[in-house]
Amino acid sequence: MSITAARRAWLTDLPVLLVAVVWGSSYLAAKGVTTTQTVLAVLVLRFGIVLPVLVVAGWRKLRALSGTQVRGAGILGLILAGIFLLETYGIVHTSATNAGLIISLTMIFTPIAESRMRGTTLSRSFVAAAGLSVLGVLLLTQGAGFSEPSLGDLLMLGAAVARTVHVLAMSRMKSVQGADSLSMTTIQLGSAVMVFVLLVGMPGTGGTPWAAAADFGAGQWLWLLYLSVFCTLFAFFAQMWAVRRTSPSRVSLLLGTEPVWAAVVGITLAGDQPGWFGLLGVLLILAGTAWGRVAAVPQQAAVGRAEPTGSVVEPAEPDGADTGLKTAGRA
Repeated sequence: MSITAARRAWLTDLPVLLVAVVWGSSYLAAKGVTTTQTVLAVLVLRFGIVLPVLVVAGWRKLRALSGTQVRGAGILGLILAGIFLLETYGIVHTSATNAGLIISLTMIFTPIAESRMRGTTLSRSFVAAAGLSVLGVLLLTQGAGFSEPSLGDLLMLGAAVARTVHVLAMSRMKSVQGADSLSMTTIQLGSAVMVFVLLVGMPGTGGTPWAAAADFGAGQWLWLLYLSVFCTLFAFFAQMWAVRRTSPSRVSLLLGTEPVWAAVVGITLAGDQPGWFGLLGVLLILAGTAWGRVAAVPQQAAVGRAEPTGSVVEPAEPDGADTGLKTAGRA
């Protein structure tokens, strides 16, 4: 590779790597702005800021969607709402480090679920990698000593399962295949926000978005804007830009570093102290998910599909058309 080509590759990789970094830090950001009483309010505000931008940016293609595609995206949006609810309530009740690492199990759960659905056999390498990751989660949730996992840990585990369902639904719903990615994302987020708004109106679900916004200090507003602008808008458009300039596998591998950054941010900035068991668990999870991504590639190549992970974009078609890009639970 020439120096010029290497420089171009680095310039393409850098925005994607930054997406992984901001996603890894999003768990700390969510903890900084969310309490048990403001989960729904924060979700409404976070995506309420984003939706108008997405609608304006993709209005022409949004209008071109068929009714079937709109309904399919709406169904996916309901699953997405469940993911965000589990994640956000989970983050409130666990550490930023635990949240970021437990959710990375989607990269293990998705190939396992897909193999069950297709009737294929997982390689021994992948099974070993999955076992390593699960052992890592067990150690991580123990902290300095053996105890029951926290409510937040269990909710994040549920979110990882929900992300897997979202990935598989996207891959198998014929109504959304080939649809414009920006339009699909807009409808999914719109559907999710409708769910959050309906839940806010129910008694016992916390304060309204307006009341929460009025109580926010400068620091909380900065965290909220960080989640909206960087973890959502920047992340989505950076992926769209990069996947057209490099291979989907390269984008996937870079985004797969998210749990690394979640651990780094949680331990260094949030002051998380997982203890010796927890630190060993961190290493096992990172090793297991990285190994699992590599071990899953031959099986996925055999069925002619791109790598289905929790944070992988769908590949662009050869003619440059979108395939309905949407990350699982990340927006």
